Amino acid sequence: MNDPFQGLLQDLLKVIGGSAGGRSAWLDAARSLAQGVATDGEPEPNADPLERIRLEELARVAELHVGEATGLPFERSPVMVPVGRGAWAQKALEAWQPILGKMVEAQRDVPAAPPVPFDGEGGMEELLSRFASTLGPVLMGMQFGSAAGHLAQRALGQYALPLPWPSSAEILVTPQNVRRFAEEWSLPEDETRLWVCVRELTTHAVMTRPHVADRIRSLVESLTVEMVGAHQGLAERLGGDVADPEALQRLMADPEALLADLLTPGQRRTSEDLVALTSVLGGYVDHVTSRLAATLIGSPGSLSEAWYRYRIEESASEQAAGALFGLDLTRAQVDRGAAFVRGVLDRAGEEGLGRLWTDARHLPTPAEADAPGLWLERIALPELDDPQVTKEEPAPGSGPAPGVPWGSEAPEEGGPPSVRRHDSPEGPQGAGDPGGPAS
Repeated sequence: MNDPFQGLLQDLLKVIGGSAGGRSAWLDAARSLAQGVATDGEPEPNADPLERIRLEELARVAELHVGEATGLPFERSPVMVPVGRGAWAQKALEAWQPILGKMVEAQRDVPAAPPVPFDGEGGMEELLSRFASTLGPVLMGMQFGSAAGHLAQRALGQYALPLPWPSSAEILVTPQNVRRFAEEWSLPEDETRLWVCVRELTTHAVMTRPHVADRIRSLVESLTVEMVGAHQGLAERLGGDVADPEALQRLMADPEALLADLLTPGQRRTSEDLVALTSVLGGYVDHVTSRLAATLIGSPGSLSEAWYRYRIEESASEQAAGALFGLDLTRAQVDRGAAFVRGVLDRAGEEGLGRLWTDARHLPTPAEADAPGLWLERIALPELDDPQVTKEEPAPGSGPAPGVPWGSEAPEEGGPPSVRRHDSPEGPQGAGDPGGPAS
C-alpha cells in the first residue's frame, strides 16, 4: 500500500468501528459527547449523602399521596436517587438505547449511494464507501449524545421526556438543576424538591402501567425508524436539485409540503397518535402535581406557573431531544393536554379522569384529545365482546345527543397563565393553573 491517504482511512475505520465488533461505535460516541456536554468537560463530584437522605424522606411522603390521588399502585416502593448531570445523561442513553439502536440499524439498512469512481489503485473506491457507511451511525450517535447532554443540563428528574424507562424502583433526580430552578424563580428549595418528587412519582405511576409503556414504546419505535428513511429521502431529494437552483428554491419554498410528500399516511397517523397521547399524559401529570402541591407546600401556584414557563420559554434542549423520538413538546401541545384534563374534569370530575390509565382501551385518540367529551362517550360504551350487548340494541349513551353529528364537538381552548421570572422587568405575577388563562 503506497497511498498514505488510504492507510489513514483504514486506521480511522478501525478506530470508529469499521473493524469486527465495532457496531457499538455509535453508542461510544454518544456517551462520550453526552458526558462532555452535560458537565462542560468538568469533573463531576459524587452525590451528597445528605441529599439522598432528604429525597428518601420526601419520596415516602409523596408516594402515599400520589398513590391515593392516581389510584395507580407502585409495584415496588420508589427510591429517589440524586445524580449529577453527567450521570443523568449516561443513564438516559442507557434507557433509550433499545430505541436508538433500532434507529441506527435502520440507517445502516438504507441503501448507500454507489461509490464515486476514483482514479487510483488499491480499492480506494470501496474504502471510501465503507468509510462513509461507517461514519453515518457514528454521526447519528453524536447527535444522540449532544441531545442527551443538553437535556441533562435542565432536567429536574428522570422523566424530562415522556418516554418509558426500564423497569426499576429507582427514579433519578438532579439536585443541581432543582436548586438552580428554585433560585431562578425565587422558590423555596425544600418545597421545590418535594414538588419534583411528586411530579416524578406521578409520571412514574403512569409510565409503569404496562399498556401505557407498551403503547408509547411501540409508537416511538415505529415512527423513529420510519423517520430515518424519510430523512434519507429528503437528503436525496435536496441533493438531486442542487444543480438546479430554481428547482431547489421551489422545493424549499414550501417545506411543509416537502415533508408531507416524504411521510406516508400511516406515518402521519403514528405521529398524531404519539403526540396526542403524550400531550394528554403531560396534562394529567401537571394536574395531579398541582392538586397535591396545594395540600403539601405553601406556594403551589408559583411552582406550577414557574414550571409552565420553564418548559415553554427556554425549552430548546427539550424540544430538540424530543424531536429525535417524534415528540412534540411545544407550548401548543402543553396547552392541548391541559385543555383535555379541564374538559374531562368539567364533565366527569376526578372519577372520570381517573379512568384514563386503567385500560388500554381508554387511551385517547387524537380527535378525543381535542374533544374530551368524545373520549368520555367512548369509554362509557361496553366492550364489543360483552354478551349483554347486541347489534339490535345499542348500549345507552353510545352516540351523540339528538341532532348533534358524531365528532362535531368543538375542541377545548386553553391559554397560558401569567407569570414572569423574578429577574424579568416586572417580576412574577399571580398564580394560576398551568396551561390555563390567569384570572
